[in-house]
Amino acid sequence: MTAEEISTDTSVLRALKRIRMPATHRNRELALLAFSFVINGSALALVQLGATGAIDATFLYYCGGLTVLVLALHIVLRLRARDADPFVVPIATVLTGLGIAMIYRIDLEKKVEGWSALSIRQLVWTAIAMAGAIAVVLLLRNYRVLFRYTYVFGFVGIALLLLPLVPGLGTNANADVWVSVAGLFSFQPGELAKIALAVFFAGYLVRTREALTSVGTRFLGMTWPRARELGPLLLIWLGSLAIIVLQRDLGTGLLIFGMFVAMIYVATGKTSWVLIGVVLAVVGAIAASQVLPYVQARFTNWLDAFNPSLMDNSSMQLVTGIFGLAQGGLIGTGLGQGRPGLTPLARSDYIFPSLGEELGLVGVFAILCLYMLFVSRGIRIGMAGQDDFGKLLATGLSFTIALQVFIMVGGVTRVIPLTGLTTPFLAAGGSSLVANWIIVALLLRISDAVRSRPRVVIG
Repeated sequence: MTAEEISTDTSVLRALKRIRMPATHRNRELALLAFSFVINGSALALVQLGATGAIDATFLYYCGGLTVLVLALHIVLRLRARDADPFVVPIATVLTGLGIAMIYRIDLEKKVEGWSALSIRQLVWTAIAMAGAIAVVLLLRNYRVLFRYTYVFGFVGIALLLLPLVPGLGTNANADVWVSVAGLFSFQPGELAKIALAVFFAGYLVRTREALTSVGTRFLGMTWPRARELGPLLLIWLGSLAIIVLQRDLGTGLLIFGMFVAMIYVATGKTSWVLIGVVLAVVGAIAASQVLPYVQARFTNWLDAFNPSLMDNSSMQLVTGIFGLAQGGLIGTGLGQGRPGLTPLARSDYIFPSLGEELGLVGVFAILCLYMLFVSRGIRIGMAGQDDFGKLLATGLSFTIALQVFIMVGGVTRVIPLTGLTTPFLAAGGSSLVANWIIVALLLRISDAVRSRPRVVIG
């Protein structure tokens, strides 16, 4: 076959791909979006019926507002990223809608109205998050551009993590992770830092993967890296410990270290990196629990939560959440018919037990399945890519969501010690919502690039 024939076949394949495949994707995503709108609308309707016995105009504000925002993103995708994965946005929409419905349900229980209602604020933050996702899709035509600014993103990520320590910006919270802007609103820079660091890790590992994989010592059936290759992992480990010590933020430290270990495993394919990472994480956790009172209290509440002396004070929140999950049983009390507001921070840190009380084991299992599907789509996007940077970035971002869900769900169910993270898409909190929808936009951009790339068949 001549070069001219190959060029002709390539143009034909590109034309067919742009004509047939996008139509299939549009129909599939529209059907999934319609289904997600039905789920979210049903949840809001059941909340109002269960809590007040009637459906009023507020239903239209929440349901209609979220629908319009998601449709706006869908239109932008059809114009600028026609081959983007059709499952990512519907899944994120369902999770965001369920979160708004539960936050609104607790607002009704506490009789909070107006701007004081966290559900109103959550809807506003959803609009901001959607705007951020749309901006990423419109402005980031080629995600590979991010590779050029690897070290810039590393600097930005570190600066964001250190921002709460700047005098006058940090807030007087339990952990130094919040920044107050002119006293008007607060945000958590660590949520954006995880995205910047994911870009940095991906770019750095692409540049250094040869050194990390080509040499080492064979032992116990695995190739172990040399001491000099352990340097980056040790630096990230020490940085994670510094976050725990300086900011009293166990969750962010675990998240960043876990993300780097996962990405270095994808980059090298060596199980020894995972084993080293696990050992370092265990050593760091044990050392922190022995030295830092903050971490020691977390472990004490985890191991002895039902101790009467702790239940009246530090472990009361954990125990109340567990009782709420137990009250839900298999099928739950029904939306609007439980008492999730009895648990402190039921709309943010403990929104998963709140959902478990009213949706039961069946409902939370369905939510976990949605997370599993979201993460699997993200990993599939990464593995289908033809460049190492996109593969590492998509995999790292997806694993970040998975690890964050595990840390939060494991914490509130007493599988692991509780940390100060938020449940992605569900929990009240603008910083987390904006960061997670930016992750959605990046996955969409990477998947569009993967799917729209023409494949040449010779023969």
